[in-house]
Amino acid sequence: MQRQLFKKFARYAGLNILGMIGLSLYILADTYFISAKMGKNGLAALNLLIPVYSLINACGLMLGTGGATKYNVFCSQNSDKKDSLFTHTILTGFCLGCLFSAIGILFCSPIAKALGADEEIFGMAVEYLRTIAAMSPFFICNGILNAYVRNDGSPNLAMTAMLIGSGANIVLDYIFMYPLGMGMFGAALATGCAPILGILTLCIHFFQKNNTFRFRLGGPFFKNVGISLKLGIPSFITEISSGIVLLIFNFIILKLSGNVGVAAYGVVANISIVCIAIFTGLAQGTQPLVSEQYAQQNERSVKYLHRLALSSAALLGCAFFLVSLLFAPQLAAIFNSEHDATLADFAIRGMKLYAIGYLTAGINIVSSLYFTARERAMPAFAIALARGLFAIAAFSLLFAALWQMTGVWLAFPAAETFTLLLTVLLTWRAHKTQKNTLLQK
Repeated sequence: MQRQLFKKFARYAGLNILGMIGLSLYILADTYFISAKMGKNGLAALNLLIPVYSLINACGLMLGTGGATKYNVFCSQNSDKKDSLFTHTILTGFCLGCLFSAIGILFCSPIAKALGADEEIFGMAVEYLRTIAAMSPFFICNGILNAYVRNDGSPNLAMTAMLIGSGANIVLDYIFMYPLGMGMFGAALATGCAPILGILTLCIHFFQKNNTFRFRLGGPFFKNVGISLKLGIPSFITEISSGIVLLIFNFIILKLSGNVGVAAYGVVANISIVCIAIFTGLAQGTQPLVSEQYAQQNERSVKYLHRLALSSAALLGCAFFLVSLLFAPQLAAIFNSEHDATLADFAIRGMKLYAIGYLTAGINIVSSLYFTARERAMPAFAIALARGLFAIAAFSLLFAALWQMTGVWLAFPAAETFTLLLTVLLTWRAHKTQKNTLLQK
């Protein structure tokens, strides 16, 4: 039994990690081409706007992960509610995306100013923001559909859709920015085309024999949406945390080091986005398996999968830390086309200190989604909220006041370490509660 579970875990986690790497390349490709074509000002403008992308993407993950988790439970119970749950989740995501589009297009100038864009980079920021916002419905629906396809036994197709989208983004980035000379608008347009291609690829699942969900109206709309939101909020916070960290750090660094410091943080943040995406891929690849075993009340298998995921997260965290420590100069040089010495110095030092947080971040992300898979929303919410908002905000403000830029880089490891302590406490309490329940029976 354990050998079969291990093979299934390796397949689901591996494919989903590859897919999330592809998803993270959406922004990474923009970062590379913008830094190469438009220098540190373009890089600073992009870095100020990544929180907007994180918000849009987080909404897709929230609705997709929450809805797909309950969908797995409905499938195990042979419930006919799964089709209406899927339909209502997609409709909600599309409407939310349209709302984001309207806000982003109508208020792009005040939003760019609020995020810290000064006169030097304001035009580039507005151009990128308006285009990304217009594509919001596609980003959100792509995230939802990908989660459902993955949970419906087609992780290969989910991964393929992500890789096709990211591959197209890279190609279109080059075409739009170099031969066509479309600047920031071209970079944003290339990124916006990626989820459209992803959705078209995922639609293949509707014509496959193993498809078990379809569009069907009816059923309790608000109840279904509530289920998706409740179970998906931890995933939302996990994803949005990258944007919140960026937002907080951008404001602090702007005061300490100006646009050059923000550009340097852009380098560190983009490496971090890839690492966090891999951790998220591991967690999301584990989630449908845990949900399936939990629905079947197979507690031994649930704990085995949890141990596998935690071990994998710890190993990946060590690998990311070592790579950042050993290859920081080479990684920084990729995004420093102008060979700015100040930018390089900030980025190299920041990358090495920031990377300490990878040792614990993966464990926290996996644990949050593990609780979600067991329909334990509150512990998952507490872990995600601690690492994504409260801890990072507190440590960044405190450490920046004490140690300037060094404190900024150390805030992320401190927040993840604090969250790990909370994760251990919540896991211990959950096991104790479960043990007492079994003894009472």
